[in-house]
Amino acid sequence: MATDKTGATTTVTEEADRFTISVDGTVAGFTEINDSNGQRTFPHTEVDDAFQGRGLASILIGEALQQTKDARLRIVPVCSMVQAYVKKHPEFDDVVDAADA
Repeated sequence: MATDKTGATTTVTEEADRFTISVDGTVAGFTEINDSNGQRTFPHTEVDDAFQGRGLASILIGEALQQTKDARLRIVPVCSMVQAYVKKHPEFDDVVDAADA
């Protein structure tokens, strides 16, 4: 559990095809995932407009990538937000694969 920029408690939950982030029990955003051949592709991330500016995408992506790394899956950042996150966090360099063009 982490807190956003307003101090609200956040929870990131892994589901079958996405990770969701909730703020005080309300789902505020998600990042989609597709697992195949030892890779987890992240095609799209979205945070509800009502929750913008609170750092939720960074919390969500950071937790999703860490859980992916812990599961020994390779990260394929297709989503621009996930691409930007991995560029700023070299701790994921050893598990990131380039997205196919």
